[in-house]
Amino acid sequence: MGKVVNGLSELRGIIEKEKAAGKKIVFGNGCFDIVHVGHVRYLAGAKELGDVLIVAVNDDLSVTGLGKRKEVVTPADERAEIIAALHSVDYVVLFGEPTVENLLRTLQPHIHAKGTDYTEDNVPERDIVLSYGGRVAIVGDPKDHSTRDIIKTIKNLQEK
Repeated sequence: MGKVVNGLSELRGIIEKEKAAGKKIVFGNGCFDIVHVGHVRYLAGAKELGDVLIVAVNDDLSVTGLGKRKEVVTPADERAEIIAALHSVDYVVLFGEPTVENLLRTLQPHIHAKGTDYTEDNVPERDIVLSYGGRVAIVGDPKDHSTRDIIKTIKNLQEK
């Protein structure tokens, strides 16, 4: 089971120790508002690429600020705890910025893993990762699952 860390400073110290021990660091990120099998497969695929998987979870304000929804279903601290409970995840950090660019620049993981809704060429943070010698990898199953679809299904349920 992973550990939720208290911010970038603590995480940076952990990563420095892991790198010094020769560990390959993989980084993933997402909102994870309603965790589904697509998330689990994405994170499992990311973990297969290295020794230590760090997952950055959007805080509540950054989820709503992304313009995807007016509100979150699951509060950020609970989402972080759920993601940390997955066996593939080693560390979780909440972040409130619109992108993970600052986290990537600071932590410089060996691999930045994204889901199959991206290609290696259209990952927004690609240039940053390549600039420090890292690589981008696409992992997980086809994008057949989404929180948006789950919410629509729930809204369409009718009580009998």
